[in-house]
Amino acid sequence: MVAGIRHQGVIEIFATGVLAVGSSEPMTADTPFRIASLSKLFLGALAASMLSDGVFGLEDPVDNWLPELSSPRVLVRADAPLDETVAADRPITIRHLLTLTHGLGVIFEPTPLSTAMFEGGVAASAIPPQLSPDEYLAAVGALPLAHQPGERWMYNMGCDILSALLPRIAGESLLDLLRARIFEPTGMTGTSFSSTGLPTEYFGTSDGIEELEEMKGVYEKDPPFQSLAGGLVSTVPDYLRFLSALTDGKLIPNDLRAAMTSDQLTESQREGTELFFGPGASWGWETGVVTAGTKPGASAGSYGWNGGTGTTAFVDPSNDLLGAIFTQRMMAGPQDNFDYFMDPVATAIG
Repeated sequence: MVAGIRHQGVIEIFATGVLAVGSSEPMTADTPFRIASLSKLFLGALAASMLSDGVFGLEDPVDNWLPELSSPRVLVRADAPLDETVAADRPITIRHLLTLTHGLGVIFEPTPLSTAMFEGGVAASAIPPQLSPDEYLAAVGALPLAHQPGERWMYNMGCDILSALLPRIAGESLLDLLRARIFEPTGMTGTSFSSTGLPTEYFGTSDGIEELEEMKGVYEKDPPFQSLAGGLVSTVPDYLRFLSALTDGKLIPNDLRAAMTSDQLTESQREGTELFFGPGASWGWETGVVTAGTKPGASAGSYGWNGGTGTTAFVDPSNDLLGAIFTQRMMAGPQDNFDYFMDPVATAIG
């Protein structure tokens, strides 16, 4: 693992272990990791940066640029056959994608819609979509929504859609947008959509750990779809540079940062989100937010998220604390946590 914190302006970074079981090649501070859903915070900041320049508005319908998502249909109930639909009562907007309330996302139960998402290659996965952006949008546009736009929070898919939308609006690649608006202003040099020298990825079993074979080579070449739902590779020092610039007001205007990092959901939109958020937490613009709590790293006003590949990052303004922890063990589920790191940090800053 590699971990780092910034507390009261002082940065400390710690690396331990090796890149693979049986290897002698050590982890270093600059080891690149697949950061999975920690990519989402970059998406929120990038969209806010473009919003501040007036490139689009929060209430703009996305079908201004994405005709694939015009005139969406909505299932009469979440487990209905795909042809039992009604017309959406409003268009999908930029705000819906930023808050993951556009009506489609992770479905844990087996339903006709969840099956169609899997078969179409658009379901959430540890591996980013292996479709081009246009192919992805066509596949999503052929599906009905599970809920009316703005009605319910659903994880992940809005991030993929927004990752396809921003380049289409700007007329340049997502990586170029990131370089111009985030990477270069913050001095980030170790973050992209692919890298060499990645640690081997493992998942836990009853007997220990096993290598995640399907991850081999996926992040060592440019992807067909640059998505900030979970597609970035980064280093802990780079991620700390990003979090520092964000919290210090150097990336986006303070009012937009406040919106991005505070609760943007209504009570009805949060229905059924306990599995993801737990108590005292909600969602802002592409990041989790803490609404009630006192623990350092997770006090009210904190924000951040976890990545399924075994990563986490947070900002706790009230304790002048931020940090990132990158590991090579897949998370076991939404309730897996990093208390083994967070509890000692909380004790240390006391």
